[in-house]
Amino acid sequence: MTLRLGDVVPDFTAPTADGEIRWYDYLGDGWGVLFSHPADFTPVCTTELGRAAALQPEFEKRNVKIAAISVDSAEDHRSWSSDIAETQGAQVGYPMIADPDRKVADLYGMIHENASDTTTVRSVFVIGPDKTLKLEMTYPQSTGRNFDEILRVIDSLQLTAKHKVATPADWKQGEDVIITKAVSDEEARERFPDYRTIKPYLRVTAQPSQDN
Repeated sequence: MTLRLGDVVPDFTAPTADGEIRWYDYLGDGWGVLFSHPADFTPVCTTELGRAAALQPEFEKRNVKIAAISVDSAEDHRSWSSDIAETQGAQVGYPMIADPDRKVADLYGMIHENASDTTTVRSVFVIGPDKTLKLEMTYPQSTGRNFDEILRVIDSLQLTAKHKVATPADWKQGEDVIITKAVSDEEARERFPDYRTIKPYLRVTAQPSQDN
């Protein structure tokens, strides 16, 4: 299965290191990040799950629940989690989903035969409160993910879902944003009175408050 932006992501029930999970119930009405890794007890994956664990409070601030998944067993997940805590200095506090029968991997298209026909690739799925796919990224086995970038993208997605703006290249929280083409100049003056016109198609304004 190939998921595309805007698709409703599949619900599923699966075992985890700490018991069964039903994906939609876990997400509730908030945002979610599901990320797959090739295998337990491997070096790059150990650093990734440790980094995600260290950043979990940052995800929670954004009303985002995270979960990891691979085709390893729940028992292996439990055993490996102690290695993650020991080597990375962070205890995994999010679900580690076990998918030995590849049910979820097939639903989300996490098996890429040109990389491996038995293990999941490093996929990232950002899911909105409406259960639709907002972002999908895939990394090769040799490259660990940048979880700060995932948080940056979530900041952009949450901001642009609320306001008629887009975020420019390398944007970070608190920096100027771009007014979308759907907003007329008249509406822009009302919504963003201090905006600047660089080109007719490039209008820049301070980041709107998330509270507005």
